[in-house]
Amino acid sequence: MKQGFVKSSPGFFRLIARSGLLFTAALLLAAAIIRAPLQEAANPALTPNPVKSAWFLLWIQELVSYSRFMIYPVMALGCLFLLLPWLPVGGRPHQAVWFPREQRTVNLLAVVAFLAIVALTIIALFFRGTNWSLSFHP
Repeated sequence: MKQGFVKSSPGFFRLIARSGLLFTAALLLAAAIIRAPLQEAANPALTPNPVKSAWFLLWIQELVSYSRFMIYPVMALGCLFLLLPWLPVGGRPHQAVWFPREQRTVNLLAVVAFLAIVALTIIALFFRGTNWSLSFHP
């Protein structure tokens, strides 16, 4: 056995595959039973103010509310995240480590992007009111 590595067996991987299939089946069953929280049908005569995106896109809507050119940093960040597998310049890791020193820049970039997206989503969800003005509406 190599130093720092854990032995594995086919039985362990079968267990993971079975649990993945069970989780997928449970998720599909829940999707079939639980109704989606959709709004009523669109009425062109009555537009809600402000019209908000789905919760997972609110951070982009918040950025674009500052300037229409803010979509370009979002696109650049998306391209950068596509290149993440090739960004670490350090050698091959000898053992699994959370936040290794050789990849500090990549880890910091990922954590900062995550925190920025969460903060912008919270601002857009709870602190935007009529005409997209800042106000608290829980």
